[in-house]
Amino acid sequence: MTTRRTLMLAAAATLAAPSLRAQARFPDRPVRIVVGFPPGGNVDFTARLLAPTLSAALGQPVVVDNRAGAGGIVGTEHVARSRPDGHTLLLGSTGPLSLFPVAMAQLPYDTLRDLAPIGICYRVPIVMMVSRQVTARNLAEFVAAAKAQKGQFSAGTAGIGSGAHLAIELFNAGTGADLVHVPYRGTGPAINDLIAGTIPVVFDQLSSALPLHADGRARIIAVASANRAAQLPDVPTLREAGLVQQELTTTLGLLGPAGLPADVVETLRAALARTMHDATTRQRLESLGGAIPAAEAITPANYARVIREEMETSREAVRIGNIRLDQ
Repeated sequence: MTTRRTLMLAAAATLAAPSLRAQARFPDRPVRIVVGFPPGGNVDFTARLLAPTLSAALGQPVVVDNRAGAGGIVGTEHVARSRPDGHTLLLGSTGPLSLFPVAMAQLPYDTLRDLAPIGICYRVPIVMMVSRQVTARNLAEFVAAAKAQKGQFSAGTAGIGSGAHLAIELFNAGTGADLVHVPYRGTGPAINDLIAGTIPVVFDQLSSALPLHADGRARIIAVASANRAAQLPDVPTLREAGLVQQELTTTLGLLGPAGLPADVVETLRAALARTMHDATTRQRLESLGGAIPAAEAITPANYARVIREEMETSREAVRIGNIRLDQ
């Protein structure tokens, strides 16, 4: 009798085990944030800045996983095809999420179908910066020099299809300067070459460019925002110069694969809102020009709306610049 009862209890425990595991509190192991670019760029920097506070909010280690390639496509596809349990996330950016879908005929993922927005981290404008070897003192002088030497100035970006690439094409369309686009495998390598004087111009996010401008390693000569940056009151906007009508910003946000359970999404959303409004994190990002949404605006619905809006902006910019990214 005792043996029979023991066997029955063991069988019951075995049957119950999957159910108990299914009800385990999320997260129950480390969470990975995939970055689709190499170390050293704006997306990587942001992920590493957020990871410690996000880890504290979730109660599990948060690690950054760089999966660089194809302007962010490799990392984005990896997350889109990951198990939807919340332990593999993407720090997404405008290029792979909103520009590629309207400028490329084929992608290995569908942003709106295959990814689940969790919330916006922050938005930051694109800027144009030049190396110390460039003698032009301002945007007007640079445009004059570039037009006089068409095809002689190269401009680096984080890669084909990045928001910075879009800015270059619109700059060329508006000025006739004919800058030669040089796509890198991320912002870090492009900045290294800019500092070394190997390349004269880089278009990048304000957050990555400000430290270089501040210590004299490079100079920001224009910002692609609606208004001048508070940190750079003497630097004009491209719109002021009549060169680019669109406001070109990069939005960074957290996403997971489609199919995330609602309770997992809410846990991640709450942790992200707490992280973005941590005093140290907020001060650091805002000092670099990032605009952080109010805590109540860090929601899946708001991020989904922004992605759709940026797709429409990208579609118009692609038309103006006659841009195709198919390779």
